[in-house]
Amino acid sequence: MESELKKRADVAVADTWDLTRIYKSDEKWQEDFEDWKKFAERISSYKGKLSNVETLIDFFRYEEDLSREADKLGVYSFLKSTEDLANTTYQEMKSSFSLAANMAAERASFVNPELLALSDDAWEALLADERLAPWKVKLERLLRLKKHTLSQDEERLVASMGELADVPSKTFRLLNDAETKFPSVKDELGKSQPLTHETFQLFLQSPSREVRKNAFDSFYAEYEARQNTYSSLLEGSIRKDVFYAKARGYENSLQAAMYNEEIPENVYLNLTNVVRKSLPALYRYYELRRKLMNLDEIHFYDVYVPILSDISVNYSWDDAVKTIVKALAPLGTEYVETFTRGMTTDRWCDRYENQNKESGAFSCPGYDFSPYILINYKPTLIESVFTLAHEGGHSMHSWYSAKTQPYRYYDYVIFLAEIASTFNEQLLARYLFNEATDNKTRAWIVNRELDSIRATIFRQTMFAEFERRAHTIAEENKPLSAAVFRKVYRDVLNEYFGPDFVIDDALELECLRIPHFYRGFYVYKYATGLSAAISLADRVLGGGEAERDAYLGFLKAGSSAAPLDILRGAGVDMEKPDAIETAMKRFETLTNTLEELIAG
Repeated sequence: MESELKKRADVAVADTWDLTRIYKSDEKWQEDFEDWKKFAERISSYKGKLSNVETLIDFFRYEEDLSREADKLGVYSFLKSTEDLANTTYQEMKSSFSLAANMAAERASFVNPELLALSDDAWEALLADERLAPWKVKLERLLRLKKHTLSQDEERLVASMGELADVPSKTFRLLNDAETKFPSVKDELGKSQPLTHETFQLFLQSPSREVRKNAFDSFYAEYEARQNTYSSLLEGSIRKDVFYAKARGYENSLQAAMYNEEIPENVYLNLTNVVRKSLPALYRYYELRRKLMNLDEIHFYDVYVPILSDISVNYSWDDAVKTIVKALAPLGTEYVETFTRGMTTDRWCDRYENQNKESGAFSCPGYDFSPYILINYKPTLIESVFTLAHEGGHSMHSWYSAKTQPYRYYDYVIFLAEIASTFNEQLLARYLFNEATDNKTRAWIVNRELDSIRATIFRQTMFAEFERRAHTIAEENKPLSAAVFRKVYRDVLNEYFGPDFVIDDALELECLRIPHFYRGFYVYKYATGLSAAISLADRVLGGGEAERDAYLGFLKAGSSAAPLDILRGAGVDMEKPDAIETAMKRFETLTNTLEELIAG
């Protein structure tokens, strides 16, 4: 663990992403931004003319040109802003683009209402017109939203609120990543080390329980001190979701979030119902962990350290890439060669933590440029290797989709994205298990996969339950204070950790620090994604060329069809409980395997 983080200017170029593939310089970005703002002024010239097919086609082409250029401007300014959240130049650049994009969205707010105001006969003619065939799926999706589309004046008003609606999320990021500072914590050797969002995970994997507990207490003390501010921001984000759902005539904010991605609510219900029935298996795992770690009682800060904590890893970046590539070999030459170049010579990745860099990890797609990955890689954390495989899965999904689909259909919904990423994690886990040469290492790998399912299916479903309950409170016009959030979160903690798990009061504050709660009903997709990925990994590894090609076809499909139809083409139907049940059975099997390996 480094005692001091590097300043951004001191980071080696080879360890950073190559954003010159988007813009050669900030000056070029600024020049194109000014041109784009002028280009966006043309939107209004189409108002009142979209019933004409030729004009509609011209508008669709103009809209795609405008959007493609906006993607370049937005991605560049966003990625630059994440490198150093204290760098006001890039924060202002990102903000300037966001304001201009919201203004363009406001200008374009007439489009959907104008088209949806057309008669049924006019719509039938549009959908049957061969000239509009390239946009037929787009038109069908628009028609589906007719009952939830407002008048032109109302749509313009809603669009004008875009920047205001982003305030809770934007403020949370700044408060959480740049302004909330944590005290140093002593490591196993008694040496003070910086406590950050990234090193917190490292501390939680320390074999020393004292180190883990001190890091946990120190970390959450800072949230305790700011709980009212964090609660206010989260409440603002939730009430924003509720407002938009009500304004558009949805029954609730969950329905609004799922309807927009063409996902029926029974997918959510399948997840929560099957996972709830499987909670005794999770309780059994926690009890097994407690026994194997020789603990009198188990706390949250005991669930991330590997049970076999005397096994250590040290994967350099190049070692991690090589290992992941071997695991992904079943996907074929094109996949692994492209992945390798992206992670190395083509510099898709910004690799290591530096001062004020955004925490966590993400993949950012691109159509006219490569995808990009932000990660805060730690060589001594096996989770970093899995995170790289995960984000690489997102990026390869984007790469295949951009290579195969026209721009209008290349960007897939998040529901599908979380499958491609966790599928890569599945292949990596199974590869490492098969390559292991002794039971101790195999047990360590099984332990890690158990914790992955615990964190991605059980934990994210728990998050989803909290999110739904908090939104329901807002929909009932009841207050959402720090005390209310803590009570609601305590309830789900009790349910998901079980009666024999000791839940520290500070853990109630966890709900205030989850970035994804600022993207309404996002988290359940992690759980459905891994569940689908487990079934797909079974198919690809247990099948042949047809199963591999079906999976690659899923990656190439983008948003060219309904998400569930795309997934069915790969061999999984998420409207049925089968995939969730398969994942739960794997969790039980892995628990049995862990017990047998350690006993043996």
